[in-house]
Amino acid sequence: MEPAIRVENLGKLYRVSNRGERANYATLRETVMHAAGAPLRWARKGFAPPDPAEDFWALKGVDFEVQPGEVVGIIGRNGAGKSTLLKILSRITKPTTGRVTLNGRVGSLLEVGTGFHPELTGRENVYLNGSILGMSRREIAKKFDEIVAFAEVERFLDTPVKRYSSGMYVRLAFAVAAHLEPEILIVDEVLAVGDAGFQQKCLDKMGTAARDGKTVLFVSHNMPVIRMLCRRACVIERGRVVYSGPSQDAILRMLPDSTRTLGQDLATRTDRRGLGDYRFAKIHAAEANGSGPNILTGEPAQFIVELSRLTPGRATKVDVAIVIRDNYGACLTTLASHFIGCSPEIGAKSTRVQFSFDRLPLLAGRYRLDLWCGTANDEQDVVQDALIFDVNPGSFFPDVADYRLPRADRHGSIAVQYDCTTLSSMRSA
Repeated sequence: MEPAIRVENLGKLYRVSNRGERANYATLRETVMHAAGAPLRWARKGFAPPDPAEDFWALKGVDFEVQPGEVVGIIGRNGAGKSTLLKILSRITKPTTGRVTLNGRVGSLLEVGTGFHPELTGRENVYLNGSILGMSRREIAKKFDEIVAFAEVERFLDTPVKRYSSGMYVRLAFAVAAHLEPEILIVDEVLAVGDAGFQQKCLDKMGTAARDGKTVLFVSHNMPVIRMLCRRACVIERGRVVYSGPSQDAILRMLPDSTRTLGQDLATRTDRRGLGDYRFAKIHAAEANGSGPNILTGEPAQFIVELSRLTPGRATKVDVAIVIRDNYGACLTTLASHFIGCSPEIGAKSTRVQFSFDRLPLLAGRYRLDLWCGTANDEQDVVQDALIFDVNPGSFFPDVADYRLPRADRHGSIAVQYDCTTLSSMRSA
């Protein structure tokens, strides 16, 4: 079977000028003035030639294939080359080297309102965008009502889209791209603009497209969504594909280094945000008695954070929160002091705050902690991945003689106490 998408030795080169940030879009007057002053600048520099432009490879040597019916995630940090790759696949940008083979009609949603004309109405833009995607007028008319219903813009259908909010733009653009039956659907991170309900509709639509044999290429920074939607993912770093394989393994390559140990010293962390009048200094996870890091499912456990005051002042009450995530970044629960009416007080030096579990409800596996502190009006300190810790198997059902704990990699991450009772048999009619 021919791949739906084949990328061979793909590269995209840009020329980065050193003349200044306005070099590529200077006015005619600025260009003339710059040329007139060139002899004087050369004389001052000893007639040295101007700094040459630099080569920047946004993509280089990219190779991968996507089979028909696959849903593949493209992940990577900002500036890695993801959007450049999608623009080449959507034939918006030409590659410098290599070749892309697409076997099927392509529908793409790369940026808010791509292919929309701001002066045209929503109705007119549905037909315009559908034509750009290669659909006939009859084909667009057949799907028109379904597109409008999905986008939820009936009231504003005859309003110029320049008056649409960014969320309305996205709803209509995605509806057009998804409902006009492309064999290949390419979606960038623009879904983040929509509300939670619309995002879920989009995810359901992409899942349906995959089950119907459509090919989906999906770029997102939302790792739980990538894991849920995509069986395979490609990791891009500095314009190259450094990994292609199961999505959960690809996500682990993207996450921060897992070498941080228990009792992490946070004082030297610079990747944080907040006003910083007081900051997290340490985080420690241990058994309830504090004797060691052997944390067990269903056993007592505690998380202790130390806050340091960096500016002088009187004692202040603050709110402290711990966000527990699984190893793929999905939020499992939030422990916040103000949820239970507790407001720790920070004095002149430092304060320790302890969160305790009588029975830890986390299944065996690796977890991550984010830290937050502040007041009702100010965010003082936020540290993501402040701690990475392991939970080992324990006896979550101590009163049950024959039990098996669920597996975190198959059944979720939370252990729940529950009963299972056999009811009386129902008589057949």
